[in-house]
This record gives sequence, structure tokens and C-alpha cells, in this order.
Amino acid sequence: MGRAFADRADAGRRLGAALTTEYRGRPDTLVLGLPRGGVVVAAEVARVLDLPMDALVVRKVGVPGFPELALGAVVADGDPVLNPEVLRAEGLGSEVVTRLVEAERAVCVEREARYRAGRPPLDVEGRTVLIVDDGLATGATMRAAVAALRPQRPAAIVVAVPVGPRETLELLEREADRVVCLERPLMFRAVGWAFDDFEQTTDAEVIAALGG
Repeated sequence: MGRAFADRADAGRRLGAALTTEYRGRPDTLVLGLPRGGVVVAAEVARVLDLPMDALVVRKVGVPGFPELALGAVVADGDPVLNPEVLRAEGLGSEVVTRLVEAERAVCVEREARYRAGRPPLDVEGRTVLIVDDGLATGATMRAAVAALRPQRPAAIVVAVPVGPRETLELLEREADRVVCLERPLMFRAVGWAFDDFEQTTDAEVIAALGG
């Protein structure tokens, strides 16, 4: 696939444009970005749509020795979303899984405090929430984000991303109320393949995007 986006900001502007007709300026709608890279995309989406935004910290739980293989994902407050196929394949015991989950949960708690700097999180009850990331691969982090928001009773959860594989998007379409994705390549390699510039986002960039 050719490089569809110059960088995360470009992807955010284009994603915002795709959402403008339905969501621009709606008082019942807000944007949540998944750190780190998703916050940069979300900041542009929120600017284009003239909506408030915040961060929702989600951490992938990696398999020991193979951190890029997602065992699941977790947020600061809520049950983890685990991948049963990976659990079976790796044969990890419950104590190991619990230890891995709690280690990543501690990172979520610390990063939320750092990014928000004392600001309370946005209230999602009764509102349409656009959850934005810089792309999807397995979808574990996004699924954890959706699961974390459901108990807070939003009116609707909309997943919005620049790029993702079709099978992951189909899975999320069963869990979110709507999925918006600009690029759904037949042959998906990795999220970074859709970008000319996909350098790692820093905490300082996240804080700046959040207005800190």
C-alpha cells in the first residue's frame, strides 16, 4: 500500500474532515485520544470539529519476551480485555497474567496523572464519544477503551482511526456503536506503513496536545 498520510497531524485533519458533517460543533460530543500517538491525531480531529478533547490511557499487555504480541490491554480503572487465542497459545498461568496486567495498569495510573496535571476527566455520561487512535492492528487497546467507557453510560461510542485491518475493524464494529476508518487495506502490514512520518510520540507532545 502507498503511504496514505504525511504524519499523524495530517491523518487527524483528514479524519476530522470525514466526521465534520455529523459531529462538528455538537454540544453532546467529545473526543478521546489514546496515548501516545492517538492524542496527536485526536487533537487535530477535535480542532477540526470544534469539540473538547481528553486522553484515555490504555496500555497493551505484551507477552513476556515478545512485547509486541498483545496478550490484551488494560486501562487505569476497569477489567482488562484479554486475547483468549494468545492466552491459549502461550500457556500463561493466571498469576503471570495478573502480574502483567497490574504492571501495565500502574503505568496507566501514572500517565493519566502526568497528562491531566490535576484536571478532572471529561464526563462522558449521555454524550457521544469519538475514540481516536493513530491506527489499529490487533485492536486490543481500542477494545479495552470501549469496554472501559461502557459502564460510564455514554450515548454512543464511535471508534475513529486513519487505518486498520479489515478483520479488526469488523470485530470493533460489533463492540462500538460505529467505526470510522479512512484506509482499510486488503494487505495490512502495520500501522506505520500508512505514514511517511511515524516517529514515536513523546510524553511532552501528548501534554502539549492536551493543552498542558
